[in-house]
Order: sequence, then structure tokens, then C-alpha cells
Amino acid sequence: MRMRGMGNTGRAVVLALGAALVAGGCTVQGTGPDGKGRAPVHIDVSRASPPGHSSPEHSPEEQSPEEQSPEEHSSEGRSPEERSPAERRPSSAPPARPPARVLWKSGDTGRDVRELQARLRQVEWLADGPTGTYDEPTGQAVSGFQGKRGLPRTGTTDTATWQRLLDMTHEPGQWDLYLMGGQPAAAPDPRCLTGRVLCISKSSRTLRWMIDGRTVSTTAVRFGSQHTPTREGVFEVYWKSREHWSTLYDSAMPYAMFFSGGQAVHYSYDFAAHGYAGASHGCVNVRDEGAIADLYAQVRNGDKVVVYQ
Repeated sequence: MRMRGMGNTGRAVVLALGAALVAGGCTVQGTGPDGKGRAPVHIDVSRASPPGHSSPEHSPEEQSPEEQSPEEHSSEGRSPEERSPAERRPSSAPPARPPARVLWKSGDTGRDVRELQARLRQVEWLADGPTGTYDEPTGQAVSGFQGKRGLPRTGTTDTATWQRLLDMTHEPGQWDLYLMGGQPAAAPDPRCLTGRVLCISKSSRTLRWMIDGRTVSTTAVRFGSQHTPTREGVFEVYWKSREHWSTLYDSAMPYAMFFSGGQAVHYSYDFAAHGYAGASHGCVNVRDEGAIADLYAQVRNGDKVVVYQ
């Protein structure tokens, strides 16, 4: 800037005065158009950097990310690629799902195993049983069912497998659970408590072989259909025939022990194969060949037979 009417010495004085005012942080009193003084203008240079130091680029409220504390320095506003591996890592991993709890496994027995087997039969994964014992065929059936539904093929029944099977089947009935026998015997009829008696309960579908009120053995039995019912009452064995053949029905009746007309206690191949899915023509069928063989060897002609509900 050029200053008229002022020599070099004057200009130097003015520049020195301005520098002194800036350095000292003083108040410059201005003059208004009317010649009177104006409100002072305060120049605050207290935050000026000391010699040799550059001025900060940010106020305390506008600190750079490098100056911020770890709590203030977040990854917001940056893309995943700009974040460090630690920032990209989830703050906490989702909790691992606990393994399904095992309910039944090989070697287990009981009513619950029977229900499992009955339900497996409903979806055609098990052909035999229920037996009430978690045997090899049951494990194979469970494994096949699991694999078909995308479940781990363990062969053991866990909560996930059981829930899936429940969703696909209905509640088994009494004779679904004991389709092939094994049910508990009913209490003996009072008429069975004396002597040598074949004590036969229709309600529990069982035969007790009893001597003087003591049960010697128990086995599952099957009766006639609605159209060919097994007669009820007190009878006695009047004829035994080891290899009997029915000419009326053209079928085998091994270990036959006749007690009422043509009705007898005997072994049944059909009962052994199909369980309670069928019926006799009025005879009392036994499916366990070993049991009927032992019984046949012990029973004598004249022994009592009691058939009751």
C-alpha cells in the first residue's frame, strides 16, 4: 500500500505501532463519523502460539481423530474396508446352540421305548415290535428317519428327532404299544387261585399258568374275532394234540390243548408274524413258541381253564 504525504520514516513508525498493538493485545479506540469515540474493538491474541510453534488447526471441540480419546474415536462413518480387523470383528460371537439332549439309546427299555417303536412303525421305518427294548433294528430305524429329515444320523433318539417324529405321527393306542405282546398281565380271577389253572384274561390279553395261587409263567395271547368269539367261563383241558391240524380251517394248530368244543390254546404262526393285527377263529392263540412248548409239557388233561374279562 502506498501512503501519500508520508516519508519512509513515517511509514516505518506506523508499521511498528501496528505490530506493537497486535503483539500486546491492546484495545484500539476508533472514531466515528461525528468525531466521537466508538465502542472499543478488542483484539484477543492470548491464544496465539508461542514462537516456534504452529497454531492448532482444530479447537478442543473439533479435535482430529488422532487427538480424540479411544471412546471418542469410533468407526462410524467409515466403510467396512476402511476399518481395522478388530473393528470389523463382531463385538461378541452369538451363543452356540446347545446339542440336543439324548432321550433314549441302545439298551434302554420301557414304555417310552415302546412308544418310539410304535411311532416308527407308523412312518414305516420299523417293521417289527414294539418290543420295549432299544435294539439294533430300532437304532437303524432311527438313523434312517434322521437322515431322511436332515438330522444328524446318530441312531440315538434326541429331543430334535423325537419332536420331528411327534409332528408326523399320532398317539399310539394300547394295542399299538403291545402289538407283539409284552403287556403286563391283569390280576388273576378268584377262580384261578386254587389248583392247576390256565388263567386267561381277555382285558389284558394274557395267560397265566398258575399252581395253587402261584404264577409259574405268563404269556401274551390272542382271541377270536367278533364273529367267532372265544367262549368265557370255567373249563378243563380234555385233549392235547402236539401236531394238530384243523380240518375245519385247513391250518396248523401246534401244541393244541382243547378245553371247549373245537376251541383250544395253541401256537399261532399268524399271531407270531402279525401280532394283534389279526384274530383267531375262537381259539386262544400264543405267539411265543418257546413259551407254549414249555406250557404244553406241564399241562395235564383235567387241568382247569378259566377265561374271563
